[in-house]
Amino acid sequence: MSAPGVMRYVEISAPGGPEVLRTVEGPVPIPASGEVLIQVAAAGVNRADILQREGRYPPPPGASPVPGLEVSGHVVGLGPGAPERWKPGDPVCALVTGGGYAEFCAAPAGQCMPIPAGVSLEHAAAIPEAAITVWANLFSTGRLGPGELLLVQGGASGIGSMAIQVARSFGCRVAATAGTAEKRALCRSLGAEFAADYRDPEWAGQLAAWARPRGFDVILDMVGGDYFPRHVDLLAPGGRLIHIAHIGGSQVALDLNAVMRKRLLITGSTLRSRPVSEKSALAREVEQHLWPRFASGALRPVVHRAFPLDRASEAHKLMESCTLMGKTILSLRS
Repeated sequence: MSAPGVMRYVEISAPGGPEVLRTVEGPVPIPASGEVLIQVAAAGVNRADILQREGRYPPPPGASPVPGLEVSGHVVGLGPGAPERWKPGDPVCALVTGGGYAEFCAAPAGQCMPIPAGVSLEHAAAIPEAAITVWANLFSTGRLGPGELLLVQGGASGIGSMAIQVARSFGCRVAATAGTAEKRALCRSLGAEFAADYRDPEWAGQLAAWARPRGFDVILDMVGGDYFPRHVDLLAPGGRLIHIAHIGGSQVALDLNAVMRKRLLITGSTLRSRPVSEKSALAREVEQHLWPRFASGALRPVVHRAFPLDRASEAHKLMESCTLMGKTILSLRS
């Protein structure tokens, strides 16, 4: 198994809408020190890819300008100093800083993981970003524990669908929000005990009633904006509000009296810009704690649809339509 000299990949021809994505040809990347080269079977599509396409989320210095933050496939090459764990032919999935929308992708060896038992090679591309984000925020930072109450905003999204399953598998009670009856049904099928319609003006009151008398211990939020004060109200004493996106706006109104009175922890994070060493450590924790749950069937990637590489623009349109449930992937298998 070896790599050719030229590959197909998706280029962002200019900042703009889905139509700016085009499939072109160029050189196969050469894995740097500590990296492996992966022949890509599938690439996950994430909201961060849309922001990059629009010119609002540039790659970190030194990262590939090709979009795509997670892939699955087979190792076909090793860079200098790559650990002995990986060998050509090994099936892996990986978190990458860019370059996923391509036939070949270089990935730090530490950010590669074996394909979880019971998961197909293609569907494994939908796991790394969501699983590592959920683990890093809910458990490493949020200290979510058995019996605690978790609210997942956007429960039918890729990260939301993973968060519901992971939290339930650790004995937590979960509520979620979603904008359609079909999406709310998905949330419940994944383990949410209650799913509220965020389009309903009374959504916060409905969630407060469900979480009585204590309130939510942890809220995983992707909205921000005017949801912020309502989340402060919904949190229990000692609660944790964790932001991983702000599609409703990054500016919020904060009442410090409520934060101090309840002893709240308010935090947020991104994943892409973290050092390789930190992301590699998170990948090992995810392997240790979540991979057995995939093998048992307690966790599964929720894949809505797969598109071929040259239809990446359609995958972006689907994500922007707000009809997507779970994740979509780009499949490169013939």
